[in-house]
Amino acid sequence: MLMVDEPQDIEFLVKESEVLTGQAGRIFVIAGADWLTYRVLWSQAGFKVEHLDDKGQVLHTQHQLPWEFVEHSVIEALQAGQLFTPSVPHRG
Repeated sequence: MLMVDEPQDIEFLVKESEVLTGQAGRIFVIAGADWLTYRVLWSQAGFKVEHLDDKGQVLHTQHQLPWEFVEHSVIEALQAGQLFTPSVPHRG
């Protein structure tokens, strides 16, 4: 797992994952008592944030503009040093 340090890293990490895997979005995990999992998809219009269950099924989806996303729990976890993302395997 890679620790996410800066809010602007999220856009880069999402794009990196999409290029390397060919799949939209990237998984982010909030390390805490519940270990919450989100898939974040980025577009120029903003962010699509999917809260996932332990099987990877979408529980809830939010569409947020960039200035709204800065108040999301994903960013709060980042600021607390609790946001991680799995390393992305290269497709082969």
